Amino acid sequence: MQVISIKIPSIPDNITIIESFIDNAKEKYKISSDLYGNIMVATTEAVNNAILHGNKSNEKKNVSIKLELLEKKLIFTVEDKGRGFDYNNIADPTDPANLERIGGRGIFLIKHLADKIEFNESGSSIIMTFNM
Repeated sequence: MQVISIKIPSIPDNITIIESFIDNAKEKYKISSDLYGNIMVATTEAVNNAILHGNKSNEKKNVSIKLELLEKKLIFTVEDKGRGFDYNNIADPTDPANLERIGGRGIFLIKHLADKIEFNESGSSIIMTFNM
């Protein structure tokens, strides 16, 4: 198993660091263009959620990103230092009652782009699995 990890301060502009991290993974693991696009959108969305919602943009709190290669699967874990959230009660952004709401689409997108997602018990960590 190969593991690469980084930590970034909770500054929205640090998303560019995550993009570079994913670009490097694309080269290292020979990720296809389609899979690369899914990983880029899902992971940057998860990191953005961690920065804004988990750590409330507190620059003193880091977001950790870990990438594991395990048996033809890329597993990205994004963890913040926040209290977490109730991931079992996320409003469906495709429900007509929610179409006008700002937000609420990130987890929906991630669920459709990753092959599998899991949360830790508190909801402060998301594990996204992508099949290669």
